[in-house]
Amino acid sequence: MEKKLELSIVMPCLNEAETLAICITKAKRFLDNNQVEGEIIIADNGSTDGSQDIATSLNAKVIPVEEKGYGSALKGGIEAASGTYIIMADADDSYDFEALLPFLKELRAGNDLVMGNRFKGGVEKGAMPFLHKYLGNPVLSFLGRLFYKINIGDFHCGLRGFSKEAFYKMDLKTTGMEFASEMIVKSKLNNLSITEVPTTLKPDGRTRKPHLNTWRDGWRHLRFLLLYSPQWLFLIPGILSILIGFIASAIIISQPIVINNIQLDIHTLLYTSSLVLVGFQFIVFYALTKVYAVENKLLPKSNRYNKLFKYLNLETGLIIGVLFVLVGIALSYYGLNIWKHSNFGELNPSETLRIVIPAVFTILLGMQIIFFSLFFSILGLKNKA
Repeated sequence: MEKKLELSIVMPCLNEAETLAICITKAKRFLDNNQVEGEIIIADNGSTDGSQDIATSLNAKVIPVEEKGYGSALKGGIEAASGTYIIMADADDSYDFEALLPFLKELRAGNDLVMGNRFKGGVEKGAMPFLHKYLGNPVLSFLGRLFYKINIGDFHCGLRGFSKEAFYKMDLKTTGMEFASEMIVKSKLNNLSITEVPTTLKPDGRTRKPHLNTWRDGWRHLRFLLLYSPQWLFLIPGILSILIGFIASAIIISQPIVINNIQLDIHTLLYTSSLVLVGFQFIVFYALTKVYAVENKLLPKSNRYNKLFKYLNLETGLIIGVLFVLVGIALSYYGLNIWKHSNFGELNPSETLRIVIPAVFTILLGMQIIFFSLFFSILGLKNKA
């Protein structure tokens, strides 16, 4: 009987002939020196420089992956892996494949995802571009911790380990560089255990430019973090917009606001009332994004999600929406009476617009609530089935 492999070391590869051999040699040395039953997998994404032949000559397992992208290559290699645990890292000789034992120990201890932290282990001079070291990584890692409550200091370390079982639970979908962020976020959302160990980073051994594009790939990571956290992207800005708009509108309706000889009156009221409508749209997009993400298995379904359809239903929305419309009609009638008393002549805009603007606002808000409730109830049909 063949021994069950404990570890698969997976390297994504796209024209890495300059450094691939040394990475494979170091990985083999780690397996031999630590008596680990393992394999080395090269997930080749269409190399044209002979990388495949180098890997084959060193007895590494080459897995051709046709779909382009960092995430695609890694998924192809991981799915072909036979090990209980996976450790992945780039094949550019920037990570030390002989120093994988801390990762393996944490995996053996039962952790689902083990992240490397380059800032704790040490970044050699010239190993990380200035913008990555002092702006990109710190900012994106901070946002990841803020949005998802993940206590990880280096979100974008390319050296990380996880169990094969945990990988399937993550159900990763992205194909590009944002694959690295998705792995951490999905681990958290699926309640997998995450830890980190110090690791080092040295300048890679390639003479060509790296595949990573600072601004394009940085934006893809940021976009992913925002889209997978609709609470921060839509809900919180929506609530703040409604609160600010409603409070300011309520004050201006009662009387103009004067700040340092600057008077905020009915013209400002148009903007503050619009801010409430914009805030409501943000909350609508939060709900729709949440439904789309869950129903397409981008986010796991939770008890709170199921309650969403219990409280946000067609009947409730129609009642609230109709009430707002009726209030708007009543205010419009009151404004019409004021106009009637002046024999439909000239009006004092400062007085009448304090009634007309809230009237138009409540009618618009009521209609939006009605339309949103109808659409949301259609989305909820699948949930109720």
